[in-house]
Formats: sequence, C-alpha cells, structure tokens
Amino acid sequence: MSGTKIITDNRKARHNYTFEDVMETGIVLTGTEVKSLRNGQVNLKDAYAQIKNGEVFLMQMHISPYTHAYYNNHDPLRTRKLLLHKYEIVKLIGKTKEKGYSLIPAKLYFKQGKVKVALALARGKKTYDKRHAIKEREAKVTMGRLNRQKHGSDD
Repeated sequence: MSGTKIITDNRKARHNYTFEDVMETGIVLTGTEVKSLRNGQVNLKDAYAQIKNGEVFLMQMHISPYTHAYYNNHDPLRTRKLLLHKYEIVKLIGKTKEKGYSLIPAKLYFKQGKVKVALALARGKKTYDKRHAIKEREAKVTMGRLNRQKHGSDD
C-alpha cells in the first residue's frame, strides 16, 4: 500500500472484539491535532464511535497536545466528527441497533497525506472466546518454533 503510513493500531480492540465489517472514514481535525498525530502521540485504547443526529462522532480518542503550540492548542479528549456518506451512516445505524454491536476505531493512518480511521463494526467477545483465541495463537507460535528447530537441525 503505497502512500499509507499507519499511525496507531488498536490491538486491545482486536482482543476484546470480533470485527465483522471495517470501513475507511475521514476525520475532522485541527492543525495541532494533525501535528501531534505525525509525532505518533495518540491513544485509541478506550475510543469508540457514536451516532448522533445522523452523524458519526469519535469519542475518547486521546491526542496529546502539540508541544510547540503556544496558545491555540486542542483539547486532548474532544469529540471528533467522522466523515461518512449518508448511505454508510444508514447502514451503521441499522447494524448498531442489533444487540451486541459497537463501532470501534481499529486503526488510524495517513493515506496520501490525509488522516483516515478504519472504523470497525464489532461484536464483543466473551471470556471463553478470548481464551480460545489466546490458545490458538500460542499453538501457532509453538508449531512455528518446532518447525524452525526441525528444519534448522537438518542443515
């Protein structure tokens, strides 16, 4: 993917949720917010999206204040508007009315100089699902390690 630079990835959300659908959205930011994002000073850990009056807003995303700004700095936890087409918002409204669905930012990245948010329609995982995912990941790592040892000793 040329012209794409990942700012941050929401790994905690990947652990706590199963992503059903991911869509790319734009986001309304101020100048100091963009400068802080270029420095990688952002936290998506507790962030979520909410639909109000036919518009989608990103809540609880923490962008640290820009260190070199003098008087015109931004509020780190302010609500930020996401830019979506009307038909996408209508689709999201229908899906989020279903039980258990949330809108979670999965990734924040620059695409051709513009900040984009990968917004995921997600369903919360149960505790046993999380344990199962951890067990599968550990088994995969162990198999890879055993495979490397087996092939490394033959040489």
